[in-house]
Amino acid sequence: MLKEFKEFALRGNVIDLAIGVVIGAAFNAIVTSLVADVFMPIIGILTGGADFSKLGYKFGESVIAYGKFIQAVFIFIITAFALFLFVKGINALRRKEQNKPAAAPAPPPADIQLLTEIRDLLKRQQ
Repeated sequence: MLKEFKEFALRGNVIDLAIGVVIGAAFNAIVTSLVADVFMPIIGILTGGADFSKLGYKFGESVIAYGKFIQAVFIFIITAFALFLFVKGINALRRKEQNKPAAAPAPPPADIQLLTEIRDLLKRQQ
């Protein structure tokens, strides 16, 4: 069982997935900061100074923080858009590679060319 786990854990796909998760978490932190520290203050200015992160309804001791939800929606939209642009760019590069004309085949070595010429001459003589 330990051997099977080692094979599973060291398989390329698992390591690639782990790297993707770590990079995704770092990207999430960047987008969260972008929304919270850049976009939301601008939106707050445009809406008359409203601070979305502090918006909410208070019911007794409980608070429904719908401002944080609005902020999370902005984070999702920006993250989805950034990923869309990333995937679109990669797809464009792949299409470029696929549409690239195939390289001309390398000419055969000199000895093969010579043998081909000899063969063709012999065929003409017959």
